[in-house]
Amino acid sequence: MMEVVTVELDVNEMADITDRVERFVRESGKNEGAVLIFSKGSTGAVTTIEYEPGLKKDFPRIMDRIAPYKDYYEHHKTWGDDNGSSHVKSAIVGTSLIVPFKDGRLLLGTWQQIVVINFDTRRRRREVILYIL
Repeated sequence: MMEVVTVELDVNEMADITDRVERFVRESGKNEGAVLIFSKGSTGAVTTIEYEPGLKKDFPRIMDRIAPYKDYYEHHKTWGDDNGSSHVKSAIVGTSLIVPFKDGRLLLGTWQQIVVINFDTRRRRREVILYIL
């Protein structure tokens, strides 16, 4: 079973998709297993975080310290664009996540939510593929 979730995100914005993933798992009719969450594209990412206002501000700030937008990236010469830092951030965080479930419920921690992040330098429509394993 597979589903595609589409989310519109601004630069450095993250969206909590936990409820959508939980609904997908319930609708699968499977009692236990794992769900693969995969963000298409090389400037987005999927991870877990405590989705609260402070971390929604902290996370992009820290990621910009790791791969600053204004740094020089060879990637810019390849394509004549400005999103080398976006690709680096996506590669560091990762584009996929696997979450186990039992009794039709995700086995996440109390303060752990599934998020999709747009690291690109412009607003993007992110497609996230959900797949039962």
